Amino acid sequence: MVKLNELADNEGARKGRMRVGRGPGSGKGKTSGRGVKGQTSRTGHGMNAFEGGQMPLHMRMPKRGFNNPDALKFAEVNIWRLVKAIEAGKIDAAKPIDAAVLKSAGLIRRELDGVKLLGLGDLSVKLNITCYAATAKALQIVEAAGGTVVQTKKPVSAEG
Repeated sequence: MVKLNELADNEGARKGRMRVGRGPGSGKGKTSGRGVKGQTSRTGHGMNAFEGGQMPLHMRMPKRGFNNPDALKFAEVNIWRLVKAIEAGKIDAAKPIDAAVLKSAGLIRRELDGVKLLGLGDLSVKLNITCYAATAKALQIVEAAGGTVVQTKKPVSAEG
């Protein structure tokens, strides 16, 4: 019968880690397999993307585009998602719809800089929607169903 305190791996089943710098007899003494001198022989050397003095690949590649830090980020909602939420009873079509209603219905996570209405889907019920902006197709679909869209976006002045 085997006792728990007698359980052990077979001899040689687990190999110990290489202990470097323990004398010439170990085979990994003196320089510990790192060669002689130089940056790579030292501890903590940073060599990522270094190509021996050649211009590194990430610097040879051309820069592309521009990331505008001032760009507005919108919570986008398509018309088909509104219709689905109305059919599920999450939104009352008779009441005005704004960002707070969309958030409570689970259509958007957060308002961000505003809600943008996109025109994918068909609408058969009359809706009164308040949003930051809406696409031309979205406006056309809502108004064709007899509803209204109030956009809170400030119009761009011609003076600039």
